[in-house]
Amino acid sequence: MEAHDVRAALDQSPIWTTEDGTASFWRLASFNEGMVWVGRYSGESPWERHPDADEFVYVVEGEIDVIVLTDERPVETTVRAGSIFVVPRAGWHRQIARAGVMQLGLTTGRTEHSNAEYPGSES
Repeated sequence: MEAHDVRAALDQSPIWTTEDGTASFWRLASFNEGMVWVGRYSGESPWERHPDADEFVYVVEGEIDVIVLTDERPVETTVRAGSIFVVPRAGWHRQIARAGVMQLGLTTGRTEHSNAEYPGSES
């Protein structure tokens, strides 16, 4: 067991950075079959979903709009600094950050990505 210093982790090299440099992610700790992570990014993420479990999101700095596709319609929620959001298991979702954001998250199990306009309609 150990404490993890989020700010110190950001001084290290990220585990993943987008080709255009608009997003970087750091792994803080393992959690069950997933991880606790921190991301800094701006812009629109690709669609993703986590078939095995919910995803926990905490916005540390900035603001994001989270869009979750439901059977009825897309649901958009604004999540501001200091707020949390739980993405339901297997829900296709994307985040939009109009300015830079720092987000802490907890994801367990698999992550699937899609570049489709509305994922799920092709499966």
